[in-house]
Amino acid sequence: MTGHIGNRPGDETVAEFVETTKRFGPVLAADRLSFRIRRGEFLSFLGPSGCGKTTALRMLAGFEAPTEGQILIDGQEMGATPAYRRPVNMVFQQYALFPHMTVAQNIGYGLRQRRPRMAKAEIAAKVENALAMVRLTEFGNRRIWEMSGGQQQRVALARAIVNEPKILLLDEPMAALDAKLRAEMQRELLDLQRSLGITFVLVTHDQEEALSMSDRICIMGKGRIAQIGTPLELYDQPANRYVADFVGRANILSGQIVSREGGMARIALPGGRDVVVRAPAGDTRKDVEIAVRPEALGLASASDQIPDGHTVLPAEVTRRTFLGDHIEYLLRSADLGPLQVLVPRQAERAMRGHDVGARLHVIWAPGAGLMLGAED
Repeated sequence: MTGHIGNRPGDETVAEFVETTKRFGPVLAADRLSFRIRRGEFLSFLGPSGCGKTTALRMLAGFEAPTEGQILIDGQEMGATPAYRRPVNMVFQQYALFPHMTVAQNIGYGLRQRRPRMAKAEIAAKVENALAMVRLTEFGNRRIWEMSGGQQQRVALARAIVNEPKILLLDEPMAALDAKLRAEMQRELLDLQRSLGITFVLVTHDQEEALSMSDRICIMGKGRIAQIGTPLELYDQPANRYVADFVGRANILSGQIVSREGGMARIALPGGRDVVVRAPAGDTRKDVEIAVRPEALGLASASDQIPDGHTVLPAEVTRRTFLGDHIEYLLRSADLGPLQVLVPRQAERAMRGHDVGARLHVIWAPGAGLMLGAED
């Protein structure tokens, strides 16, 4: 879950939100959003329904006006600039293609609306180039209803990129696709973004989609930014419980700080056992929550040798689920409640597996977990 690994965008800013707030009557949909979007990056807004991610996208597109604050594109304030004059294009969830037009006519629609008018030959050349970019060169004369769901998505993308926007906005464009096609289109979309060098901004509620495609992810909650960072930063260093719960899976436990030293803290858990976790500097709380990813925990039988320094947590297997390359164990600790452990299939073969009801040791290596910050 390290996100896309490849050429990274620079630090040049293409768009910026400055204390941007949006209210719909008494509803606060976006609350003082302040962040920058880098030129050439793939940025995703991630969060549950109603968190403000789509509102942020629509304000950037010009479909909604901020109640307070500013939105800048290339340093220019966009408050008085209507949507059709902004250097952005949007791909909608339902694609919004014209069924009575051919694929080529759909792609060239925006070009035909430009004033002053473009020459027909120039429009045709741009449409042909856009078709080639999305690998639909032979489909220009097809009707939309003759295209598959994945092909229709590529038509929508071609219609957006043919206008050469500085920012391409994507509002959950793969939500209607089946799992296999969605994975294929994610790869194609990322390849296209890298080849074009255009800034992509995606709205999604699918964490795997965001983790696998994004240079950075903006986690939204209740109209605010909970955390923004690379997929690796969000997964390994979630700022609080909300982010830890939303990005990947995590065991969340409560405890009390016993001591601190060199960026680590010893935490006393219920039942009298201590664990050593990574701890942010400057947090002086006594009662804290800690998160540990299921793959960071291990399992051992009573006869196994436990490495020095590891904490041992006795627990009983309540469920064992086969996930292909991993086995998911759900266990219950008398003191800590449910625990989730993810074991690679090869390692599970070596320990010969364990059935429901087996008594095991959950082992916790020093530094495997992270002390979570307080939520607003």
